[in-house]
Amino acid sequence: MELEKLLSKVKERKPFILGSETFSRYAVLVPLIEIQGEIHVLFEVRSLLLRRQPGEVCFPGGRMDPEDKDPMATALRETHEELGFKKQTISQIAPLDFLVSPFGTIVYPFVGEIGTLDELKINKNEVDHVFTVPLSFFQNKKPDIHYIHVKLEPGPEFPYESIVGGKEYKWQLRKMEECFYYYKDLVIWGLTARVMRHFVNIIK
Repeated sequence: MELEKLLSKVKERKPFILGSETFSRYAVLVPLIEIQGEIHVLFEVRSLLLRRQPGEVCFPGGRMDPEDKDPMATALRETHEELGFKKQTISQIAPLDFLVSPFGTIVYPFVGEIGTLDELKINKNEVDHVFTVPLSFFQNKKPDIHYIHVKLEPGPEFPYESIVGGKEYKWQLRKMEECFYYYKDLVIWGLTARVMRHFVNIIK
């Protein structure tokens, strides 16, 4: 009976990612808009005033705030704060696969339709400018793939004497894939490119 009571606590909970309570959570929106009968993807170029990743291409989005109901609310709030689009302007919102990075972050991407650019009001503190790319470009163009190697390096106080192999322990090396799309004179890479490739693979 005691064991049954104990296991009931496990059965009642919803499993998630172990240790994720310490992760930072972000959400982004892949904005789609029809221009002259063709579907385009709207991108931002981050303000050169920002400390992190100035001048890089990205989707609207950012870190989840405690008052955000869920990741979708974060994506919509950030899109409004950065580009001025109101929640009512964005329709057919759907989630894509979320991404867990090896650096302690979870990113929740969404895709949605923006009906018009009339409400576009760029927040110059965060966004330098925006541009659109025909969705067909990504459907017809495979990204260039490059790799980043991540090496684990224990700190000076690491207790080597407590593990089999000690200082000769064979740490696992991780190879991270990075996607690059080149459109005109613009480079779309990193998380933004990974999300874009994922979306294109879904709609094939």
